Amino acid sequence: MDFSPSDRAAALTEQVRAFVTERIEPVAAAYQHEVSHQADPTRWQESPVLGELRAQAREQGLWNLFLPAGHGDSWAEEHGTSGGRGLSNADYAPLAEQMGRVSHLAPYVFNCHAPDTGNMEVLLRYGTPEQQEQWLRPLLEGQIRSGFAMTEPGVASSDATNMDASAILDGDEVVVNGRKWWTSGVGHPDCRVLVFMGRSVPEDDTTTDRHRRHTMVLVPLDAAGVKVERLLTTMGVHDEPVGHAEVSFDDVRVPRENVLLGEGRAFEIAQGRLGPGRVHHCMRLIGQAEVALELAVRRGLARQAFGKRVIDLGGNRERVAEARMAIDQARLLVQHAAWKLDTAGPAHALGEVSQIKVVVPRMAQDVIDMAMQLHGGGGLSEDFPLAGMWTTARALRLADGPDEVHRGVVARLELAKHRDAR
Repeated sequence: MDFSPSDRAAALTEQVRAFVTERIEPVAAAYQHEVSHQADPTRWQESPVLGELRAQAREQGLWNLFLPAGHGDSWAEEHGTSGGRGLSNADYAPLAEQMGRVSHLAPYVFNCHAPDTGNMEVLLRYGTPEQQEQWLRPLLEGQIRSGFAMTEPGVASSDATNMDASAILDGDEVVVNGRKWWTSGVGHPDCRVLVFMGRSVPEDDTTTDRHRRHTMVLVPLDAAGVKVERLLTTMGVHDEPVGHAEVSFDDVRVPRENVLLGEGRAFEIAQGRLGPGRVHHCMRLIGQAEVALELAVRRGLARQAFGKRVIDLGGNRERVAEARMAIDQARLLVQHAAWKLDTAGPAHALGEVSQIKVVVPRMAQDVIDMAMQLHGGGGLSEDFPLAGMWTTARALRLADGPDEVHRGVVARLELAKHRDAR
């Protein structure tokens, strides 16, 4: 394994780093203050600053960098859409880390933000030419946004086979019913379509394999019967520009052609979608952890208490050392998972992807928490990005599956080695 980036990836990483440092970081604090003090956060509108930054990134070719090598980049070129550099997961990882330094803005500026990246990859891999033309092209151009509707308030969604919302084929149509929440992307005013996962067999069906009972279907947000019930806060904060929501679906009818890949193939799609996305999430979190460590060191060196620098009090030097080691260990683990995805594919990288999903958010939460402690009251305020970063890290211990589910995957694979040996 050689984790050194290719020449092209190294050059792009430097470009992204410079753009984040010189153009995004200087406006990030003011943007966050503006958003947090809006009179009605449920009616969020995109700041002109974001539009300007997105246009600049696109002009520099820093657009759709997540597109997978040999697939997304070739589609973009063939269809005349913007961006895409054909990077491997391993080459994209350091770019994602740089974007993570301002995680609430930078991924969106580069059109590399969730849930659109995952939805675009789904359309690239599994969409029909018609679906790609209608939805993928405008997503790649940044003209619209999309949402991902999977988690439900009425069932334990950590087991995705529990999904009870339905997507039943009825002649030339699919009838969609149910209620979803934490449906990401809906809060953005440009959201136009949802990737909806629903049960496509009768409730009393006990014969169909439980991983073949669900279907993914494209549901326009303005379809009759779709209602955004409320925008959700993450630990009391609205997360612009993502905007999670609770959405109800009441006898929504869409064309049968809106089904992705085929009836009963939702889990197959989900496995292909989540591997790269988790690498993206984890590398962005590592970028946040790096920022937190930088802030902690600066604060510790600049402040004095009880006649000493704060960095020299209460074991803070040791905490800084532990944070450095934890960040570097986590980065190596993510690089290994990205390499495994590139060389063996998602089906053979389940354990590695589950490992990073547990290790990285926990590491980031700990490092950010340490930095908050060194900042005292300031660490809890909006004067520093730490409180928002901590919330993001904590939320990602549930998003894309809770820690317990991923530990279960790792344990199952480990136990299988011993069963095979016997």
